[in-house]
Amino acid sequence: MAVRPIRVFGDPVLKSVSAPIDEIDDGVRALVRDLVDTVELPGRAGVAAPQIGVGLRAFSYNIDGDIGYVLNPVLVEVSGEPEAIGEGCLSVPGLWHDAVRYPWAKVVGIDLDGNEVVLEGEGLLAQALQHETDHLDGTLYLDRLTPEGRRVAMREIRESDWF
Repeated sequence: MAVRPIRVFGDPVLKSVSAPIDEIDDGVRALVRDLVDTVELPGRAGVAAPQIGVGLRAFSYNIDGDIGYVLNPVLVEVSGEPEAIGEGCLSVPGLWHDAVRYPWAKVVGIDLDGNEVVLEGEGLLAQALQHETDHLDGTLYLDRLTPEGRRVAMREIRESDWF
C-alpha cells in the first residue's frame, strides 16, 4: 500500500509498549501491507509498527531477501552466549553501536489468517527478531548499550542533523 515514514528517536510512540492485536480487520491488513512495503527498501532488516507510528504488536522483516511479517510476536527463546554486535536502527539514523544480543532467537506469533508463525534462526535473523520485539516493548537498541556506549550514542544524537 505505502512506504511509511520512519519515526525517529524522541517520538513517544517508540518508548511505549505496543498493544496486542485482538481482531484482524481491514486496518490490520493495511498495516501489514505498509510494514512489508516499508521494509522492502534496500538496507532494511526489519520495521516494527511503532516505527511507522502504530502502537500495535506487529513487525515486518527482510533478511537475505526473505520478506515477511508477524502479528503479536513473542520472543519465546534465545540461546548461546550473549555478545556485543554492531547494530543500527532506522529510528536512530546514522548511528552504529555494539548492542548485546543472543546469537540465536525464536519468535512465535500469528499471520493475517490467525495461523501460528514461528521464526527462528541465528545471525542477522536472531538479531532482527530481538531488535523488533524490543521495539514492541518500547525498548530501543540504545537501551542495550553499555553505559559508556550510550553516552557516546546520546552525544551523536544531539549532534545529528535529524534530532
